[in-house]
Amino acid sequence: MSRHTNSKRIEGLNKNVWVVFTAMTSDPSIVNLGQGKPDIPPPSYVKEALAKAASVDDLNQYTRGFGHPLLVKALSQVYGKVCGRQIDPFKEILVTVGGYGSLFSTIQGLVDEGDEVIIIEPFFDCYLPMVKMAGAKPVLIPLRVKSGKKTLTGADWFLDPNELASKFSSKTKAIILNTPNNPIGKVFTREELQMIADLCIKHDTLCISDEVYEWLVYKGHQHIKIATLPGMWDRTITIGSGGKTFSVTGWKLGWSIGPEHLIKHLQTVMQNSLYTCPTPLQEALAQGLLHNFDLMGQPECYFSSLSVELEVKRDRLAAVLQEVGMTPIIPEGGYFMLVDVTSLNQDLSHMADNDEAYDWKFVRWMIKEKKLAAIPVTAFVGDESKKQFEKYIRFCFIKVNTKLSPKLRTLHFHPDLERFVCVCV
Repeated sequence: MSRHTNSKRIEGLNKNVWVVFTAMTSDPSIVNLGQGKPDIPPPSYVKEALAKAASVDDLNQYTRGFGHPLLVKALSQVYGKVCGRQIDPFKEILVTVGGYGSLFSTIQGLVDEGDEVIIIEPFFDCYLPMVKMAGAKPVLIPLRVKSGKKTLTGADWFLDPNELASKFSSKTKAIILNTPNNPIGKVFTREELQMIADLCIKHDTLCISDEVYEWLVYKGHQHIKIATLPGMWDRTITIGSGGKTFSVTGWKLGWSIGPEHLIKHLQTVMQNSLYTCPTPLQEALAQGLLHNFDLMGQPECYFSSLSVELEVKRDRLAAVLQEVGMTPIIPEGGYFMLVDVTSLNQDLSHMADNDEAYDWKFVRWMIKEKKLAAIPVTAFVGDESKKQFEKYIRFCFIKVNTKLSPKLRTLHFHPDLERFVCVCV
């Protein structure tokens, strides 16, 4: 046997839901409502700022490794206002390659071999492999659904306080929080965040708060940063995303915000791995943030106007899903919707891999037979929770109607289900 094999740190981490289903949806006839890739155009001023930045010779060269000066200053202004505190742009902010880069720098910089990290299910799929690559042990706890309700929302999924408390121990280094949650769309309430904060303080635990969908919160709900709760700033890394903020996911710019004594360790990871991010993109993102900083609190501010646009799409999708007998989980934030497909009663026993979870089979079947793609939700949970989540799939609704219309001729759903595809975006 060759000794040139994989390192132990990536053992068993080769399966990835995005690799699998990106390959399966490469056929342009497939309507892809799985991946969170916006079809709507970004704000024109952001695109114009990028074109302008690219025309400046100096902005096509390396910039400061921990974040372009104008960008970290813009971030400090926006988040200083949101958090009600001064944020040092050079010591308390790190700009990285997307939210992924922020998570990676945080976990590599703060989590050690033998540590335990609590992860709330369902979770964005990269959390678990990143914790394992750091040599730590993931400790999973599922959100549980309240019983007896016909129409479910993200609020109907909750953490059991006693169960959560039981997950903390002397080995617990951190808990990863995601609000608004992907894939459920749950926006954690102040009371829920306080429960988590109390346990973090009691056990001297860090909080890694993934808040990339922070601006996409719908009417009647409020996004609260756990870092703003008493005693939490000094133990919290808050993660944000330029791609999610301005619908420019291809720019791959994210950031980590927190106290200097934590951020400096993330900066060490950054300087010894990726080093820096593209200068023109950072310049353009900074201009977009500064433009909207002046508009915060006004209807035309993109931070709030995008969620108004998406709420209409969310409600149309939910209404049609209910009409055809499926059960949508109506999100309070983000641009994904969980759908319970139990009522379709689709027999998939003929599928080749009998060990594969039902939702993976269902999505494979739907892509092949119906030319419609979604994402299986068991990709976001551990093995022990697969039975709880295997009848759910995830749809994305940050899409435009015109792109889908020509593809509907290829679908052969029941008429009601075809209508579902028509209106879901």
